Amino acid sequence: MTILDILTYPAKSLLEPSVNVSSIDDELKKMVSDMGETMFDAPGVGLAAPQIGVNKRLIIYDINAANHDDEGSKKQFKALINPVITASTGSIISESEACLSVVDYSADVKRYEAVTVEAQDIDGNKLEIQARGILAVIMQHEIDHLDGILFIDRISLLKRTIYKKKLKKTLKENQ
Repeated sequence: MTILDILTYPAKSLLEPSVNVSSIDDELKKMVSDMGETMFDAPGVGLAAPQIGVNKRLIIYDINAANHDDEGSKKQFKALINPVITASTGSIISESEACLSVVDYSADVKRYEAVTVEAQDIDGNKLEIQARGILAVIMQHEIDHLDGILFIDRISLLKRTIYKKKLKKTLKENQ
């Protein structure tokens, strides 16, 4: 397994929509395994293929994300291929939402409280996931990546502008 590089905003791959995965082969399975190792190493609770420069509709998430306070929880992840949110209800504020691709920034983001996601697993089986709370937020966040949307696109224009100016200054200083 390999730790992959995670792209950061404003990388082009993060801003483009992804295409459906057409076949599940050994190369895709290796990428999923590498993404899992990368996500836990970062550390994060979700990772989308565009974050590693691959614009395919593939996400992974930490199945124990809701239990991170539990010291005994194992590092396990699940891959979702071609995930689609088919239903959503309620509204919550995801407090201090952050992203491995949006460096040094977090914000409160309005999200659905519960979502239904249809996808395929790594073996090509169809699945339907009913997600609530943190898992629903992770699903929405990662599926947004597949559509070229970052969580900063879901905050106020003022906050987004302040972040972009700060980032531009940081990038200029690091050149």
